Amino acid sequence: MAREPNSFDELFVPLDADHTPMAADIGLPPSRFFPPPTSTTPDGLLCIGGRLTPEWLLDAYRHGIFPWPMWEEEPIAWWSPDPRAIIELNGLHVSRRLQRTIRSGKFRVTHDQNFIGVIRACGTAGDRAGNTWLTPAMNSAYCRMHSLGHAHSVEVWQDDRLVGGTYGIAIGGAFAAESMFHYERDASKVALVHLVSHLAERGFRLLDVQQWTEHTGSMGATEISRDDYLRRLAQAMKLPVSFMLSS
Repeated sequence: MAREPNSFDELFVPLDADHTPMAADIGLPPSRFFPPPTSTTPDGLLCIGGRLTPEWLLDAYRHGIFPWPMWEEEPIAWWSPDPRAIIELNGLHVSRRLQRTIRSGKFRVTHDQNFIGVIRACGTAGDRAGNTWLTPAMNSAYCRMHSLGHAHSVEVWQDDRLVGGTYGIAIGGAFAAESMFHYERDASKVALVHLVSHLAERGFRLLDVQQWTEHTGSMGATEISRDDYLRRLAQAMKLPVSFMLSS
């Protein structure tokens, strides 16, 4: 049986990491587990090892750090890239064709109704099966975060079939979007549109998409410096907002 990557407690810092201290005006307290999020290699690798427990994951996201394993049987890798990609909640690009699709009623959208289905599909849709960073250990870790109320999903349905979605981590007024998938054209874009609308309605201030891609760029993702991102993260986390309505 392959060992899980979260079985490593000790963290290893890459030899070529730039040990830059975090600026005092960023406003984030020191991490319990990690080096400063500014002390990375040029490609944003911070350290290797550690655990995928809720305590480690929450500490990571509160400091702009996220896990992105390289191989299933290796220790987990933690990242803090510079620049950082975000989508401004008032800056999403929605094409006229996509607007028509949304208005058509072709899809139905829900929140937190099938988190397990969304994260599994994010790792298996298209050509991702056996070729994704969403290892079994990662799936288990984020499902645990969902059960604790920290991870949330947006589901897109066609009739009773799950055809698209996205998920991520909410901390205060910051949301870190992790991945998305689609089985039908535009279903992942519909999920993103609804996510942005929902975050804005709930009072969020920051939507992190980690790294710029052509897909996210086409919908309005932009890059900001890591320092700017960390300052905005520190401010957003202070907001008394939540992803779901209180029961």
